[in-house]
Amino acid sequence: MTLGADELLAGSALTFEVTVPAAMLRPGTAPPSGTKGTEDTSTVVLRPLSVRDLQRITRAARDQDQLASVLSVERALVKPSLGVAQVASMHAGLAQFLLAKVMEISGLEVDAATLEATAAEPLAKAAFTLSEAFGWTPQEVQALTLGQVLLHLEMLKERAVG
Repeated sequence: MTLGADELLAGSALTFEVTVPAAMLRPGTAPPSGTKGTEDTSTVVLRPLSVRDLQRITRAARDQDQLASVLSVERALVKPSLGVAQVASMHAGLAQFLLAKVMEISGLEVDAATLEATAAEPLAKAAFTLSEAFGWTPQEVQALTLGQVLLHLEMLKERAVG
């Protein structure tokens, strides 16, 4: 079955109600009186990040990884709607919890099996080898052509044998 435009774009309109554990809202405190240890049912509404959101976040947070996290949560929060400064003032544990949920619903979460399979790819191994041997950054390795990668790997192999 071939997917149509409606099916491909439908996910960006979804929202998800996410329960935020009481311990996440008030770390280090006992449950509020009257709850008798029951879990709080406080919720927020999140939406998946779109490609447009990711482009804006990447552009805005070029050299600040923490800003990317804050902007991701801010863009995904539907209810309550908070500004960037408000998200930035959350305690770090709550922001991290929300970011993990945003990544999950946006399809950006990488499971261990996928990570392991990617690390086993020949190009990933080659990039690691070149980075380790020459002290190159990931950006420098990425700038190499496939021919250059193969040439450098062959030279390393000859160096090890000779």
